Amino acid sequence: MSYVQQGGAVLDAEIRELEQVRGCKRGSDRPMITIHLPGKPQGKGRPRATVRGGHATMYTPAKTRSYEGELKYFGQQAMGDRPPLLGPLSVVIVASFDVPASWSRKKTAAALRGEVRPTTKPDFDNLAKVCDALNGVVWKDDAQIVDGSVRKRYAREPGLRIEVRELDDPSLG
Repeated sequence: MSYVQQGGAVLDAEIRELEQVRGCKRGSDRPMITIHLPGKPQGKGRPRATVRGGHATMYTPAKTRSYEGELKYFGQQAMGDRPPLLGPLSVVIVASFDVPASWSRKKTAAALRGEVRPTTKPDFDNLAKVCDALNGVVWKDDAQIVDGSVRKRYAREPGLRIEVRELDDPSLG
């Protein structure tokens, strides 16, 4: 089995474990929406302030706006003609990073098997915050997310994968 296959098997096992704990399965009648944004994952940048005309103005850094724009586009592609989801949601965010080129083959193999995890930026919470870009596209508002996780791992191909599942709403029964 190649390093890529091993890394994918580790990720699939982690997702199956989360689905069992949360009571949502891929084969259920509720479709899972998967968004994949290729390239190095980025977290939401810290808001910046500037003074114009004697007034402080807050703005989002251009790098964050650009990344959120890409994520929104890929979210629109994943949704197709469907309207934004309503009701409670479960979200799994998987951020896959390049293995540093300076690492030995042994350490690289361990990283691709999931034995070594990235402990560098972006932070867990900033990876989750970038999903604000999906408001009004995949879901009406991110307040609908009642269950979620963020996973950071190494992979041959970097990217951000977001899996969204509608949960049964017990208040409707």
